[in-house]
Amino acid sequence: MKRRLLLWGGAGIALLLLSATAALSIGTVRIPFTHVWGIVAHHVPGVGSGLEPYWTEAEEQIIWKVRLPRVALGLLVGAALGVSGAAFQGVLRNPLADPYTLGVSSGASVGAAFLILFGYQYLFGPWTVPAVAFATGTLSLVTVLALARTHGKMPLETVILSGVVMQAFLGSFVSFMVSLSDQAINEIIFWVMGSLALRGWSYTAVLLPYLAIGGAILLSYGRAMNLLALGERQAAHLGVRVERTKLIVLAASTLVTAAAVSVSGVIAFVGLIIPHLLRLAMGPDYRLLLPMSLLGGAVYVVLADTLARTLLAPTEIPLGVVTALLGAPFFAWLLHRSKRAGKLS
Repeated sequence: MKRRLLLWGGAGIALLLLSATAALSIGTVRIPFTHVWGIVAHHVPGVGSGLEPYWTEAEEQIIWKVRLPRVALGLLVGAALGVSGAAFQGVLRNPLADPYTLGVSSGASVGAAFLILFGYQYLFGPWTVPAVAFATGTLSLVTVLALARTHGKMPLETVILSGVVMQAFLGSFVSFMVSLSDQAINEIIFWVMGSLALRGWSYTAVLLPYLAIGGAILLSYGRAMNLLALGERQAAHLGVRVERTKLIVLAASTLVTAAAVSVSGVIAFVGLIIPHLLRLAMGPDYRLLLPMSLLGGAVYVVLADTLARTLLAPTEIPLGVVTALLGAPFFAWLLHRSKRAGKLS
């Protein structure tokens, strides 16, 4: 297991570095790889002090103040959505589960749309929308878990149905607010479609603690999710505290997702597609699947964001649109493959 983790992890990290370097280099102004890493190294304490700049001042400003904060945030958002998607699929034992199954995205969208509709998005400064989106997304989780709990337990079918109901209910509120808006309609829709544009280092600093703590919790439950795949009764006989595990994993996954959505808007299909793709490549072992979904989600979002800002440059495509355009055909292929294999009737 450790050897497989090192092998796949090493490949994942190499792909992550390659993707980040490509994202930093590609844009309206193309900057050589060597300049990119020179600029990054120049800002690392103790490393760049003796490095003589061989790049222009304009290149340094583009990399350090524009592209690098965006790429760093994309890595964190993708990692958050990837690992939480794998965790949802593991604890709910449902391959169609993703970070938005429990209504987190609709909950966050309601808070953001309300502020934008009534002009309160800067009431407490630039953090007003992310803070309220995080709060309303978290509140949707609390409501779903309260609806799903029956006699101290949370049956999986009830959790999923409660999440679907909450997602549809809150989504209708977002649509209602869009219909009421005249001037703010474009801003609401753009937020709902997701974007990493105009996000500075402060957004990365906000998301990082949630991902670090929530990700560590989720990675520690890899063995428990493997046992849950056998069924709740069998897992309980093998020492898993089933209800406690479900509650902790669902809470950690939703908080990580809510934090990601609050800074980037709604970015679809990452938590659904990445775990599926990796499961096909390396099998269903969640001790390996969770950390690789974290890396895979980061790579996917960074590459998708690079396409979003370069395909129609200088016009930028919303990131959520790109991830959906890439993810939906893959999911259709996956469905077709499962039918041919006789897994779906």
